[in-house]
Amino acid sequence: MILRIIALYIERFSFFSELLLQHMILTGISVAIITVLGLLTGIAMSRNKKVAVLVLRITSFLYTIPSIALFGFLVSITGIGTKSAVIALVLYGSLPIIRNTYTGLTEVDPEILEAATGMGSTRRQLLLRIQLPLALPMIISGFRTMVVMTIALGGIASFIGAGGLGNAIWRGINTNFPEMTIAGSLLVALFAIVSDWALEFVEKRLRKRYLGTKETGGQ
Repeated sequence: MILRIIALYIERFSFFSELLLQHMILTGISVAIITVLGLLTGIAMSRNKKVAVLVLRITSFLYTIPSIALFGFLVSITGIGTKSAVIALVLYGSLPIIRNTYTGLTEVDPEILEAATGMGSTRRQLLLRIQLPLALPMIISGFRTMVVMTIALGGIASFIGAGGLGNAIWRGINTNFPEMTIAGSLLVALFAIVSDWALEFVEKRLRKRYLGTKETGGQ
């Protein structure tokens, strides 16, 4: 089986390369949107507890909806293609970075903030120079989780015509070609693992710089 899969990669290198590029573009767009929205939402939540409770409940509720059901629902509204896939990926990937941004900002030592305020720092300066730098390791931890989730869920996007490595998986299922299904799945997994390793390295560096520890995973 392994040899057949390797042979398949060699024979259809251009096919898999194109699908991988499509997958990277799809997840890259989604990750960029999620990051901007997640940071802004997390910051807004840290300044208003009522907003925080509401947003966390909504994002947690979205997790109870099966991904394929959400994809199907969006197709009926925004149609088949990349648009529906990106919207679904953004909705699913928002919780980790929103939650970690909010938690990281609210867990900054109040005494540090009081001291900075006493020295004349404005709310903007407190956010940009103290809160965000100290919360950055936790934010990166949520970012790692979000990226891996988005890459994995991107494999379902092909079912609604968005392209990506899910096309190989779907083609293998439809044609009873298990090697194709496994080959597509392995590439999705490899993409996610390599991305996670790279982000883990960044997270360790940030934790060592700002917190004096190499622990990861939001510990």
